[in-house]
Amino acid sequence: MSEETTPTPEETTEVQASDTPVEGVTPEENASPKQEKATPAASEEHTAWKSRLARRRRRTRSSRSAENRKLAEAAAGTHPAAEAVQILKTFKPAKFDQVVECCLHLGIDPRQADQQLRGALSMPKGSGKSARVVCFCAEDKVAAAKEAGAVEAGSDDLAEKIKGGWFDFDVAIASPDMMRVVGQLGKVLGPKGLMPSPKAGTVTPDPITAVAEFAAGKSEYRNDDGGNLHIVIGRMSFSETDLTENLEFFLGTIEKLRPAAVKGLYMKRCVISGTMTPSVEVSVS
Repeated sequence: MSEETTPTPEETTEVQASDTPVEGVTPEENASPKQEKATPAASEEHTAWKSRLARRRRRTRSSRSAENRKLAEAAAGTHPAAEAVQILKTFKPAKFDQVVECCLHLGIDPRQADQQLRGALSMPKGSGKSARVVCFCAEDKVAAAKEAGAVEAGSDDLAEKIKGGWFDFDVAIASPDMMRVVGQLGKVLGPKGLMPSPKAGTVTPDPITAVAEFAAGKSEYRNDDGGNLHIVIGRMSFSETDLTENLEFFLGTIEKLRPAAVKGLYMKRCVISGTMTPSVEVSVS
């Protein structure tokens, strides 16, 4: 045996010591880690993992989803607004009236306050949805606000109700003189995105008109951290003409709101999609 493969006396002593049982210790404790058997809990976990993996492999998409994917691949590329809506309507329908949403990617810097976009608009053909609206207004306007569609209206009494944990509404409208009351609810309404804001059109001298517009489906929009805008432009039950008109109205409105500080390409990419359909790209250049 060569010198390189011949064990030294120290190594031989270590091997013999490791194989020698220790007195006063059970055989299980004397066993090496390689001889340890798997615990029942570990065995059950391994079996459960294999079962989950098998179910995941068996899981397949529905025939409707597969067919819609083929239609989307055949219609790849950008299309004018009317043609994009026509393609969207050819997808296989779901069992409910799907919402049609538009996502617009803008060439803005969301970190700059002078490039952020936020507001609200009413689609010319409606958005197909209604909102639960509350109104902070003076006592003499409470009845008119409820007639316009508000689920609740008031001032201090409405604020106390919200402080008590009532949040059964989607939009809060306030007149400027009521901000002293609404300001107390900042920590409650702010995290939920329900705080009235002049930029969103929810703080206005004419709260009655604002209540009627938001209750009829007026939509708020606000860019996210990626410079994207999302807004509902209708439902699948709308006609192609109505969806096209809403889409062109939205794109035209955003084009007019281009911040002066934006340089280069402003509207980079636009897609429309249903709740359970692939997206269709709309040409915006």
